Amino acid sequence: MTRLLFNTESIKNFVIHENEISFYRNLVKRFPLDILMAKAATKRDDYWGKVITYSKKVFVPLTNMCRDTCSYCTFVKHPDDPEAKIMSPDEVLIAARKGENSGCKELLFSLGEKPEKRYAKPKKALAALGYNSMTDYLYDMCKMVIEKTSLLPHVNAGTLSKYELKKLKNVSASMGMMLETTSKRLNKKGEAHYGCPDKVPIQRIRTLVAAGSSKVPFTTGILIGIGETFDERIEALLLLEKINNQYGHIQEVIIQNFQRKPNIAMAEHPEPSLNDMLQTIALARIILSPSISIQAPPNLEREHIEYINAGINDWGGISPVTKDFINPQHPWPNIDALDTMVRNVGFELGERLTVYPKFNTQQFLSPTISAHISKSANKFHPTEKPKKLVSA
Repeated sequence: MTRLLFNTESIKNFVIHENEISFYRNLVKRFPLDILMAKAATKRDDYWGKVITYSKKVFVPLTNMCRDTCSYCTFVKHPDDPEAKIMSPDEVLIAARKGENSGCKELLFSLGEKPEKRYAKPKKALAALGYNSMTDYLYDMCKMVIEKTSLLPHVNAGTLSKYELKKLKNVSASMGMMLETTSKRLNKKGEAHYGCPDKVPIQRIRTLVAAGSSKVPFTTGILIGIGETFDERIEALLLLEKINNQYGHIQEVIIQNFQRKPNIAMAEHPEPSLNDMLQTIALARIILSPSISIQAPPNLEREHIEYINAGINDWGGISPVTKDFINPQHPWPNIDALDTMVRNVGFELGERLTVYPKFNTQQFLSPTISAHISKSANKFHPTEKPKKLVSA
């Protein structure tokens, strides 16, 4: 039985069959969680050793307007909301320099998807800045960051065409987009992705495939607890593994847990438990290639140190200067405190760049980014650094 079937020529190779899902479903039924976690941790240790990494970043929300209306999102503001905005170039540069002065190496551009295609206000605001699309504006902001700081831009702009990916690749070290789920059910009325054209699974998958064929170092992941079934979690992980097997561009997969927030449609929706997260992290490490980094956000779970036992090797981006704009009620952990916690369980905390070492090739990095990394090497590797920095 086939779970995913696509007619598009470039995507039909990534079909997930029922027997593949049932194998991992039965694995979970057969073995207790602690055994699964131990297997995952061993696979992690064999490839990544005893280092858990993170990226020190500054978070720049270029716009909080979006044409999607996900039921779990507080980041997005309707254009009529007084808080809705597009950051100006001066605001971007001020944030970038604040991050640079605080030792950040990564600038994460996060933005709502294509608000100008749905609403007049963001379209007019972009026109006032001299642009027709958010992607064109994003390109110039990445270019400005490269020209005026040592930071490496990481772009999280959602679904993108192959043309947009290739254009942004020239001015970004890496890009990302959460797959979130393969469940088409969640686009139905009353579900998490109702009325969200960019959250239709096929659109996310097309972007993942286009990023692979464009050789873009890419971050993706799944969001658990938004209404998907356990089988659908397995399905999503299997799909990511098949896409990466074809293109080899996925550098990290995030396992992120849904969090309730006030004033959202899913404010009363149950959150996944710690055991749900540990089980999904362990499955991700077991299913995915060992070269793919497994990441889970430390600020969304009080007992996040347990993630290490389930097989993670990375905490993702942590900012010393900006809040988590996606989950503003959950502050980032103190890096020194996290370092102590990691050491207490027998690991080392290592700082890394947004692009992983294996992607430091002419295929994956544009000449502009390669030159920027070389030019800024002394800031990426300061002699007084207290922690190991893993970089390209």
